[in-house]
Amino acid sequence: MTQKQLEDYLWGAANILRGMIDAADFKQYIFPLLFFKRISDVWDEEFEQAFIDSAGDKSYAELNENHRFQIPNGCHWEDVRKRTIDVGAFLQKALTRY
Repeated sequence: MTQKQLEDYLWGAANILRGMIDAADFKQYIFPLLFFKRISDVWDEEFEQAFIDSAGDKSYAELNENHRFQIPNGCHWEDVRKRTIDVGAFLQKALTRY
């Protein structure tokens, strides 16, 4: 399989998953997910650095002062990934909870 064939195959699969949503409107779904994932990744990176700086003190690493973004308990990207039922409702709750 050539790279072009693979790209065409993946594009076709994305179109099937997208369904009746116009490609231009698809960004309304993807961009918030990308932003949510990035915020979670940044929080994880800051947690890891604070954990190292504090010689393994988890409570220190979780302090709000160590993070640019605050993620409420149960609203991290990994929490959404672990969800197996009502994922859409759970994702919406995670994105709107403050």
